[in-house]
Amino acid sequence: MCGIVGFYERSFEENSFEKMNLALNKMRHRGPDDSGIEKFKIDDGILMLGQTRLSIIDLTSGGHQPMSSIDGRYSIIFNGEIYNYRELRDDLKILGYGFRTDSDTEVLLIAWIHWGKSSLRKLIGMFAFCIFDNYDNTLTLVRDAFGIKPFFYNIENGNIRFASELPAILELFQNKPKINIQRSLDYLIYGSYDNNINTFYENILHLLPGHFLKINLDNYENIKQEKWWQPSIKENSDISFNEAASQLRELFLKNIQLHLRSDVPIGAALSGGLDSSAVVCAMRYLYPNMPIHTFSYVAKGSTVDEEKWADIINNHVNAIPHKINVSYDELVKDIDKMINIQGEPFGGTSIYAQYRVYKEARKQGVVVTLDGQGADELLAGYSGYPEGYILSLKERGHYLRGLNFLYNWAKWPGRHLGHSARIFITVMLPISVSKYIRVLLNTNIDNPIWLNKQYLLKNKLKAEPSIFNNSSVDGRKRRLVEQLRSALLGCGLSQLLRHGDRNSMMWSVESRVPFLTIEMAEFLLSLPEHYLLSPQGETKYVFRKAMRGIVPDEILDRKDKIGFQTPENAWLKQLKKEINEWVDINPKDVPFLNLEKIIIELNEIIDGKKKFSSQAWRLINYCRWIQNQSNI
Repeated sequence: MCGIVGFYERSFEENSFEKMNLALNKMRHRGPDDSGIEKFKIDDGILMLGQTRLSIIDLTSGGHQPMSSIDGRYSIIFNGEIYNYRELRDDLKILGYGFRTDSDTEVLLIAWIHWGKSSLRKLIGMFAFCIFDNYDNTLTLVRDAFGIKPFFYNIENGNIRFASELPAILELFQNKPKINIQRSLDYLIYGSYDNNINTFYENILHLLPGHFLKINLDNYENIKQEKWWQPSIKENSDISFNEAASQLRELFLKNIQLHLRSDVPIGAALSGGLDSSAVVCAMRYLYPNMPIHTFSYVAKGSTVDEEKWADIINNHVNAIPHKINVSYDELVKDIDKMINIQGEPFGGTSIYAQYRVYKEARKQGVVVTLDGQGADELLAGYSGYPEGYILSLKERGHYLRGLNFLYNWAKWPGRHLGHSARIFITVMLPISVSKYIRVLLNTNIDNPIWLNKQYLLKNKLKAEPSIFNNSSVDGRKRRLVEQLRSALLGCGLSQLLRHGDRNSMMWSVESRVPFLTIEMAEFLLSLPEHYLLSPQGETKYVFRKAMRGIVPDEILDRKDKIGFQTPENAWLKQLKKEINEWVDINPKDVPFLNLEKIIIELNEIIDGKKKFSSQAWRLINYCRWIQNQSNI
């Protein structure tokens, strides 16, 4: 696990090494164990590649990067882990390749040399890497299937810049890019971020999950972007429910076993929910004598406290538990550090709980954690993505089944018949009718008082909600799994992966997500939809069956879900003293906002005159982020 950075400039600059060192220093937390820089002269230009390393596999200098092939043709910088590197190395040895190290980096490099882009589907792991071919002067930038590892890039005026984190890539600019106002609007109004190619800075982009860029440095305008993975959602109707549960159990245990490969101590983040509990219990099932350290956030005295459920798992596996309880005062003290490490605004204070969990893991000497991220998007978690399920039933002509499902679905905790009615209006009624009703029910969320309407009109700006597009051909009658695929590839999961990556790497901890493998995703997205979300409204239906005998029944039969959530509303009400300071920014930096009305809005929420919403946190977060940008 590491941080990577690189740039190509058509004219050599004397401060090139200084820029690289500044960028690497911004990411030293990602890799405190080693670092390296290499320079390549290309005609009149210069390419520089750098990496800072957190040693996980092969702790020797054999894993040093940048790493070059034996013949010197290829050089690689790599952030991530390849869990099946041993199996791939054996395959490559049979093909005649020799190896100088025990690192997964060398395996990745030789796999690319031999198989090219076909190697990517063979990899089980998380990765963002750059490979330079100095025979034909091409640069290839690659990101893993789910976007577990970050990759930012900028291409303009003949220059190419890229890095694992925004603060690092910003060091490569002579003049800092402008704030992306459209991205800011989408975030502030609808909470949309990390769901497309755009970042909060103009012309700094995300390399999308499952994509690679190939750039010819002799003709930088010849850029080829290709999607290397797009999962099929074609239904496998021949598999029975019990067979599916059995295969899922086997696949999940295989994933856990591979993700436990490490030359440093391993633990697990445990919320008490099904996903993290399954990870911990599978670790114990596979390795009866393995010491298991768990790290749990607890919110004592709060309605979001999960300690009881975490204790059930800790007792079941005889874990070594570590519990983290955080306060409002600690949040205030750490908020700037957390905002800066995230690089961009984020959705809520719950990630502070995660931030503290990883801090405690590192304090206890645990360098790798296994986490349950991605299970909800693969297994129809949260509330079950009922809109997609209902739309599938509608397209199949099963209207009565749809009504029966909505009735049963509404009985579960956190849901009610009002939710079902809205789903019915949205999905089951003709578009013209449902659109009219939605207009009547509009709460004016997309037209808040604190927007500078004149500025938006003048600059032709308008916030756009992130809407699931259910129009793909292969999605007909498979709208639930179509929606899950969309969530996996950027419309939901990307935010959570960003939080986890930055929070864990802040403390030099590698967070692994064993649910997120291509094999598991393709298997689950091929199942009949009612295996994932039952006709009675039960989420993760087939996974609960698969985990019987491994996870305690109390957890499998649990009907609510909380996760790492903080008492955000209560914390916000204590922030009155800080709000005026945090929103005190230069109006020229945010011409699309009315700062006075933001303060009025926040104070009315704090005083109980207006209902709390997550939009309040986003306003605070964004203004404080803007303040901090002036210091970067």
